[in-house]
Amino acid sequence: MIRIDEAWLAVDPLDMRAGFDTVLARVVAVFDAAHPHHAYLFTNRRANRLKVLVHDGIGIWLAARRLNQGQFVWPQPGTDTRRAITQEQLAGLVLGLPWQRIGQDGVIRVV
Repeated sequence: MIRIDEAWLAVDPLDMRAGFDTVLARVVAVFDAAHPHHAYLFTNRRANRLKVLVHDGIGIWLAARRLNQGQFVWPQPGTDTRRAITQEQLAGLVLGLPWQRIGQDGVIRVV
């Protein structure tokens, strides 16, 4: 298993035809560097495809996932170009679940 200490979303869409070099260049442009044991997630404009780049300290892994129905829950492009998410949110996101409701953001404070 690949160790992931931190996960980051790139809010702006990515062309899913992009390969290792293009995705790595986007990571450097958006996040300033590709840090070891960090996962960088990108989606296409329709948010039905996801690419994940992970730097494991030695090399780079690039994985893709496609939803046959529906779309990944993704922040709208705006002023933020990147966003950190927790391990639990990452697990929910790759399954296509509403990851924003997982963790502190999903706490019910008023009944």
